[in-house]
Amino acid sequence: MGKAMVIALIVAGALLAAFGVGQAARWQLLGLLDVADRWWPGDGGERRATALSYGPSTEQQVDVFVPAGTRDTDRKPVIIWFHGGGWDSGGRDFYGFAGRAFAGEGFVTVVAGYRLGSDGRYPAFMEDAAAAVRWTRANIAALGGDPDRIVLAGHSAGAHIALLSVLDVRWLGEEAMVGGPIKGVIALAAPTDFLPFERGGSADRAMGQVVPLSFTQPITFARGDAPPLWLATGDLDTTVRPRNSVRLGQAIRDAGGSADVVIYPLVDHIAIMTALSLPYRNRVPTLIEATAFAKRVTRRSYRALDQPEPLPQPAERGAVVAAEGETQRAPDRR
Repeated sequence: MGKAMVIALIVAGALLAAFGVGQAARWQLLGLLDVADRWWPGDGGERRATALSYGPSTEQQVDVFVPAGTRDTDRKPVIIWFHGGGWDSGGRDFYGFAGRAFAGEGFVTVVAGYRLGSDGRYPAFMEDAAAAVRWTRANIAALGGDPDRIVLAGHSAGAHIALLSVLDVRWLGEEAMVGGPIKGVIALAAPTDFLPFERGGSADRAMGQVVPLSFTQPITFARGDAPPLWLATGDLDTTVRPRNSVRLGQAIRDAGGSADVVIYPLVDHIAIMTALSLPYRNRVPTLIEATAFAKRVTRRSYRALDQPEPLPQPAERGAVVAAEGETQRAPDRR
């Protein structure tokens, strides 16, 4: 085992222990996981561009990752990744591992930052998300991506942003309708139906001033003509309870739309996201299943209102699945 691998193993092990410590230490260790991911043996994409601006703030920037060998004239499908962090912390620079993961599966991947904290209070972070999508549509063709085949993706607060961008048509309009360039959403541990806010908590600080508060909830805008959704969560997630994904999936299906809900057993709020990295990829099948969905909905022959291809059965994948027309609830730990 080489020195780099030993260091990567130490870093990756330290990360798991770190999620019981303070927030600043967590982000430092997530950054170290990104370093470990770069050293870890395995397939991944490559960084094509760094800190491209879509607005005047240094937080309004994107990094772009591409599959190895991508030419500028290619037209590969695109994933736009929005990071988590409770709408007030984190940053795109911690998530190179996510960009490399999706790029390694054939997607030109845009890892988007957005304004945080007091500068990013609603509607600012939503304005940034819409601006990042518009930037991608205007510029990704020069980086080997197809501006007409885009999937939005995110974890936690980033998943909330991705879903709200698509479901509330005020943000992306016809681009987020069936048949538009936004072909689907990958949402990991997504807050979708989480009123009332904890007083003084991160959601309250970011969105507590909105009237009506229901406009901050993706489930408010559940509609049948939205692009397909892939909602994944873990049954041990006590930060964003699995019922958020279950309820939104059911609301979309009730409206005539397409939503798959996957509930991974023995997986918590963090593990579902760190499983995108090479050190943890064999723990939870987040990447392979998320990108199977993305590949399906970005096929040029795909029609969103058709029945989706059958998902692997739970016995094969170690997950509880709520697919089209079927819901199996994970334990609802209130």
